Amino acid sequence: MAVLVTGGAGYIGSHAVAELLARGEEVVIVDNLQSGHKEALLGGKLYVGDLRDKEFLANVFSENTIDAVIHFAANSLVGESMQKPVRYYDNNVYGTLCLLEAMEQAGVKKLVFSSTAATYGEPEKVPIEETDRTEPTNVYGETKLTMERMMKWFDQVLGIKYVSLRYFNAAGAHDSGKIGEDHRPESHLIPLILQTALGQRKEISVFGEDYPTEDGTCIRDYIHVSDLADAHVLAVEYLRKGADSNIFNLGNGQGFSVKEVIAKVKDITGIDFPVSVHPRRAGDPAVLIASSQKARETLNWNPSRSGLDQIISSAWTWHQEHPDGYGN
Repeated sequence: MAVLVTGGAGYIGSHAVAELLARGEEVVIVDNLQSGHKEALLGGKLYVGDLRDKEFLANVFSENTIDAVIHFAANSLVGESMQKPVRYYDNNVYGTLCLLEAMEQAGVKKLVFSSTAATYGEPEKVPIEETDRTEPTNVYGETKLTMERMMKWFDQVLGIKYVSLRYFNAAGAHDSGKIGEDHRPESHLIPLILQTALGQRKEISVFGEDYPTEDGTCIRDYIHVSDLADAHVLAVEYLRKGADSNIFNLGNGQGFSVKEVIAKVKDITGIDFPVSVHPRRAGDPAVLIASSQKARETLNWNPSRSGLDQIISSAWTWHQEHPDGYGN
């Protein structure tokens, strides 16, 4: 029996593939390589194609005995989603509908979904809990929430059980140093800072230093990508035991400000670099921190790489050894 990983050549997906392989699972990957990289795969059987191609997807299910699906495939840039909503609804929502249809036809009843803290929008309180209000402030978050709602009805009507994992700021790189974060364009804070340390950017930009936080900059909850991968595998095991559908937050429960992350990168790399301050960006909440108590208790999830030092150090190792990412 195999686990199908959609978007498995992407940043978090490739780490999930690595974790599955380390646990002896048979892995099948579907990726259109729009933003993923073949070089990020440490093994498994890759099908290059798009979820919206129903004939292609049906072929993947017919050629393999698939037990469960982990679904990463999606466009995920907040800013881009506000400029190209059609693209996000088509790829994220319609792509997921095609996947659910293929699962139903193949009789596959277990789905682990890569969701996001963007489903919450402006938080009511901190730390954020799974029962808090969901009012996304951007198209990306809205499409992810729509995908969750689709899964709820496919569960109720067709019995496809799902786990939705709403995670916060993924960061870091694999312990082996072989796979890491290579987005084009890059939008995440830690790799942007590391690229600045490498001299690939002239400065790192801070957007807003007048937030109601101790140093005036935004605070975010960073979680190591391998800890995220571990949670996805645990969610598959949870569903294999016959558990009901569920939603879990994934984060460290501890926040670090933009200035704290910059200072930590300077400390770890030993490199000083320019920092520029700009006005706030619209829609950036001051503080986003997760309560992951439910995942810890229900999935027995115990993140082991939670320190900011460990997260940044692993990412720095990757970026030093792969200054041009995967080279394409």
